[in-house]
Amino acid sequence: MSSATLPSAVDKGLTGQQRNGSLALWWYGLAVIIVLLDHYTKGLASGQLEYGRPVQVFSWFNLTLQHNTGAAFSFLNDAGGWQRYFFTVVASVISVGLVISLVLISRGHRLLALSLALILGGALGNLWDRIELGYVVDFISVHYRGRYFPAFNIADSAISVGAALMLLDSFFMNKGNQES
Repeated sequence: MSSATLPSAVDKGLTGQQRNGSLALWWYGLAVIIVLLDHYTKGLASGQLEYGRPVQVFSWFNLTLQHNTGAAFSFLNDAGGWQRYFFTVVASVISVGLVISLVLISRGHRLLALSLALILGGALGNLWDRIELGYVVDFISVHYRGRYFPAFNIADSAISVGAALMLLDSFFMNKGNQES
């Protein structure tokens, strides 16, 4: 193999499609926007809301400042402190994997790239809190007839939407593969 063919071979995925490569910078930019928006809104919530006291916005939606030392839905919230380091390592490893994945996926997989960027932005937003504060700031609270969904934040929303888009992408990719 000559050195002239090496870059094109490296830029090709297993299917021969061109990899995302430098276009990943756009997706990284989206992740950075999510991180900054998340950090800004958490700062507003921390500065303007009293801890644990709901501020009603709509009959089904409150702003309620809460601190989550656990994972999603306060899983392991009362585990004694070790979970801060565990979730910091997990989020860091996942973030590195997402950064690499955004470069390596094929250019045509825009929905997958969008989902990875959303998940990356959310993971980094919550990682920032965990490193800086030792807990994640949550402030969005939705409820219906006295039943409350666990409080969440912009980063959690980005992760959830990213995961849903990833499932949607896998559905369309599997459907496309079955038709081939």
